[in-house]
Amino acid sequence: MTTRTRHLSVHIDRPMPEVYAFASDPENLPRWAPGLGSGVVHQDGEWYVETGEGRARVRFAPRNPFGVLDHEVLTPSGDTVHVPLRAIPDGDDACDVVFTLRPTPGMTDAELDRDESLVRTDLTLLKQLVESR
Repeated sequence: MTTRTRHLSVHIDRPMPEVYAFASDPENLPRWAPGLGSGVVHQDGEWYVETGEGRARVRFAPRNPFGVLDHEVLTPSGDTVHVPLRAIPDGDDACDVVFTLRPTPGMTDAELDRDESLVRTDLTLLKQLVESR
């Protein structure tokens, strides 16, 4: 069986803890991940992002020193999407951010290519935002 999983990464010339602090803050999501949605709301202890289809709930892994930025998105249609995301140190002054993109059931190659393009755009934006701080 072949996998269609794709590992997308960006090298960021900033220390991993700094990148992690920025990327793990749900309030920053619309700034670096507009592909997910716009406008973030914290309500009743949960984080929500406004998407074109409606409000999606986003839950990050608990804060940790290992750079684990995994999160799950409960879409407006009720589907749960698990998003593996890591900030991996590269020495003291840089890191790689790796996003694991997995196709959803029934997803075509063209749809997966589209999602890959969106994620690459988000990762590039994350790099630009953090490096310019």
